[in-house]
Amino acid sequence: MKTGFSSKCLLRTPCKNADTMTCNNLCAHFISLHGSSGTGGRHGFAGLPNDYRFITLQNSPVRAEQPEAYRMIDAYVRTFQRLFEPDGERIKSLYLVSDSPGTGKTTTASAVLNSYVITSYIGAIQRGLSPVQKPALFFDVNEWQGEYNEFNRPRVPESIAGPAAERYYNALQAAKSVPFLVLDDIGVRDATDGFRSDLHRIVNERVTNGLPTLYTSNVTIDALESVFDRRLADRVRDMCVVVPFKGESKRGIRK
Repeated sequence: MKTGFSSKCLLRTPCKNADTMTCNNLCAHFISLHGSSGTGGRHGFAGLPNDYRFITLQNSPVRAEQPEAYRMIDAYVRTFQRLFEPDGERIKSLYLVSDSPGTGKTTTASAVLNSYVITSYIGAIQRGLSPVQKPALFFDVNEWQGEYNEFNRPRVPESIAGPAAERYYNALQAAKSVPFLVLDDIGVRDATDGFRSDLHRIVNERVTNGLPTLYTSNVTIDALESVFDRRLADRVRDMCVVVPFKGESKRGIRK
């Protein structure tokens, strides 16, 4: 008898009990990853958009369209095992780039984030360790910029500006220190100096502390000086594996 919970659990592929009577919302691993509600826990903290919550590298619709990119990404994800090698080489960052939007970068970034969450959780359990409570975060740069604008516009009521500022700065602190971060659409435009400075702080903090970050962008890595200063752009470039996505936008076409 199938219960349906396995389709809403990141562990559905590696779990031997998937689609059995024991696969339900009372499973300790389900609660650890997803909370009793199915939308909380370690995976809930990551904040993936609903359309991408259960995208994996195996079921991603982008794999067939971007075979060369996925060859590189598959190799990259295997380096997550270094999390449990005390003297292992650090995990690099990843830079997914294309000339146009809609080529599958965000879908793929979500799949990589989910792979990180799975690897960090299972790896800790297998070694008798406590899994990290907040292993990864999906960070929509455009949405975050919207929060910034919300509390910096003139004549915005405090009832709106206050909560927006709190969300903004909570996200800033989380992004600086979370073990794995997706910075979606890093090529911000028409941004104030204050917003760029805060984004700069996130990236600088992560580069300095060797924390892996996955960037998606329509700006080439060599043109990052238009977003950051030259020094930080050079540091990002040194620590990143660039994965080009080819083709034109598929938005509105993919089912």
